[in-house]
Amino acid sequence: MEQDLVQLAQRNQWNKLILDRASQLGFSDWWLTAGCIAQSIWNLASGRDVHAGIRDYDLFYYDPDTSWEAEDAVIAKTRSLFADIPVEVQIRNQARVPVWYQTKFGIPFGAVSRASDGIDRFPCATVAVGIRRHEEVYEIYSPFGLRNLFDGRLKPNRRLPIPDVYAEKTERWLREWPHLLRDSW
Repeated sequence: MEQDLVQLAQRNQWNKLILDRASQLGFSDWWLTAGCIAQSIWNLASGRDVHAGIRDYDLFYYDPDTSWEAEDAVIAKTRSLFADIPVEVQIRNQARVPVWYQTKFGIPFGAVSRASDGIDRFPCATVAVGIRRHEEVYEIYSPFGLRNLFDGRLKPNRRLPIPDVYAEKTERWLREWPHLLRDSW
């Protein structure tokens, strides 16, 4: 199933290009994650254009420097690295998430020591998937497995008590990909 994930995700040319270039940012701990992977799979499963409905491409990385200036420099470098592609690549230092999360969502995010800690806390377990490439080897991170992603079943991740975020995201996905099935919070 992991090999299928990599092959299918890369049928979206932007996923492939991002995976090919992301190591140039200089971080060993990074992941292409979330909607750009899951939604590519859902598009292929439903016979749609592989790029349909994908709003952005999320890159998570870990850097212990939690200053805004450090992350801003990485954002600028990312913007330059992907300036030739017509999609939004959003890169975020997962070490910085605890700095702003409680202000935005009203609850603490918890400690972060690696980029995948952000994936572990996605409100929807189904899209908690990351892919990264080191040289010619692809690595998958899927703390909840891949079965629900391929089956089109949206499952909540209750690690953080954010049912409203789960509802908001999954409602949009159900409108965009009506073949999906959603489990309640």
